Amino acid sequence: MAKQPFMKMHGLGNDFVVLDARSEPLDLEPLEVQAIADRHLGIGCDQVIVLKNTPNADVFMQIFNADGGEVSACGNASRCIAWKVMKEKKRDHVTLETTAGVLDAYDGGDGMITVDMGPVKTDWKDIPLSEERDTLHLGFQVAQPGDEGKVLMGDPVAVNVGNPHVVFIVGMPEVVNLSQVGPIIENAPLFPERANVSVIQVVGEDVIKAKVWERGDGETQACGTAACAALVAAHRRGMMGRHGIVVMPGGPLGVVWREEDNHVLLTGPIATSFEGQFDMRRLLMSQLERMRSVGEAEVT
Repeated sequence: MAKQPFMKMHGLGNDFVVLDARSEPLDLEPLEVQAIADRHLGIGCDQVIVLKNTPNADVFMQIFNADGGEVSACGNASRCIAWKVMKEKKRDHVTLETTAGVLDAYDGGDGMITVDMGPVKTDWKDIPLSEERDTLHLGFQVAQPGDEGKVLMGDPVAVNVGNPHVVFIVGMPEVVNLSQVGPIIENAPLFPERANVSVIQVVGEDVIKAKVWERGDGETQACGTAACAALVAAHRRGMMGRHGIVVMPGGPLGVVWREEDNHVLLTGPIATSFEGQFDMRRLLMSQLERMRSVGEAEVT
């Protein structure tokens, strides 16, 4: 079996394995995505990106989370792919098609890439939520795990910026253990398509500190759509204007929410880590062997 070429890229530590299917067809199954994304047995990444041809834009981005599920948007991956396509076409503006629509991307200079992530959605049906609620004040609270009487955070904001986000505005994001509460909120019945979970703190007129739990991935160093959701949530609560810096563990991202067309723009750096090839069959065998071993351990 021929080996599959790949490129490993990241935006502030939010990392991607990029596969180019514009010359040779490539359709991935969830287990194959999981095998590639596995940080111990595979290449390791937050998302797997497959590039395909499209008549509607310069390239089509198929986006998979590490758990194998396909999603509609990924801001940092969009910036990385935009840079790659700009270099190929020797242009400073390209268009990217995702299942969420066609995005415009620009070279902002000094290694910074800007992507127009499209319109912000705030209606409960567009998040989507499983029932009608005020998306500015969802009204529920999250208890400290192991201490049901202690409220950890509450009354989040819901927003869709190509994918669903729930944003908690707190005093100290660093004390929230997202590995504990993230999966509980992500899979809550209120979010039929699951949700990305952010805890943020507004620390100045135009600065937000944020931590993110991505659905299907876990806690990540950075998340572009979460940065957009953070600014939108803070602005909707009257805590800051329509532009600012969102600082995540991996570094800062610039966000602008334009009033004239409701579009949100994301700006930040990109990086190429390395390139290589892999044998899909060998990755799958490693995954299947581990699954077999786990199954035997559970039986015994």
